[in-house]
Amino acid sequence: MKHPAATLQQWLQLLLWLLFPLALPAVAERQQILVAGIPLADHYAAIVAYEKYAGAMQFADFQLKILPGPDLVRAYFRSKPDADAALTVAPMVMDMFARQPDFRWVSLVHRDGNALAINASLNRYVQVLPDKAARQPDARVANGLRALKHGNELPIIAVPSPLATHTTVLYKYPKDNRMNVGFRHGDAADVLLRIVKPPASTAFLKQEAARDQPAAFEQSLPWPDIAETDGFGHIAWYSRDVMKHPKGHVECIMIAKDSVIANKQAALQEVITAIHRAGRDIESARLEGGKALDEMVAMVQRHIPAHTHEAIIASLDLGKINYLNLNVDDNSKESFRQIMELAHEAGFISTTIDIEALADDRFATEITRQ
Repeated sequence: MKHPAATLQQWLQLLLWLLFPLALPAVAERQQILVAGIPLADHYAAIVAYEKYAGAMQFADFQLKILPGPDLVRAYFRSKPDADAALTVAPMVMDMFARQPDFRWVSLVHRDGNALAINASLNRYVQVLPDKAARQPDARVANGLRALKHGNELPIIAVPSPLATHTTVLYKYPKDNRMNVGFRHGDAADVLLRIVKPPASTAFLKQEAARDQPAAFEQSLPWPDIAETDGFGHIAWYSRDVMKHPKGHVECIMIAKDSVIANKQAALQEVITAIHRAGRDIESARLEGGKALDEMVAMVQRHIPAHTHEAIIASLDLGKINYLNLNVDDNSKESFRQIMELAHEAGFISTTIDIEALADDRFATEITRQ
């Protein structure tokens, strides 16, 4: 059932304020909803929601906190009393909930949206296709990695965290091609994984290329597009083609503390509704192009100037990431479960969780359904 827009008490307070504004000046005070996130295309809908809708909100004082990586988002959400909600990767949420189940999953913020980018040294073995739309997670990259291993070079792929959906996607691709990944030299692995924060991933790829070392990174858009549009990397494939799921796989989700759900219901609903509206706006601008799309890009760059205009446009092309169907529903729970089972199989999470206990579907909106 959809969550009510406000509690009965809040509606009565609002009615009294409308009738007797001087008697109840405090009724109009909005409740803070501070949302922590990462500088990724994953969180563009939250940025657009802030830019377009925050100023007109009745119940929420919507604030955004952009942090460099998922581990910092986790720490901020856990340690700061004013951190009401967070946008973060699904396996990290699983690990957090297993340790301390005092929050709920209240929305998605996008679907799909990460990719494998390789440097020129690795591309000598892979030879990606010129047409990005035609690049698929076939054996091309796997064969290139095997060739390197046979030459006694173990390629390195950067990931944002062992608890990132990206890392689970990366585990699935080698598994589908009878290969293994590991985090340490000495692991029985064909590929070594290295933890690199998303904003540092492009510097990592350049650094390895300067040493003529084959390397790659699996990160959220637009960082793979930045590597390609700036000419120092190539996108090999997109996560949507590895972790296939109707309407797109789950990656980053929105969580909110139980105390926030209990005490700031209307404000939280207002922010989630705005994110769903913004997701629809991004999809419309993607199709319309021109001025509408340029306006979206400008909103993003006010918060994440490191994302170039060209890379943002490239990231929104081809439907490689989408901002529709953001409700917590059976479809998203099924995708979440698939990711959880793979992450547990890989050892990225130590235990599975009760998804129904985590999921709170009362904040769903009709806006985002497609």
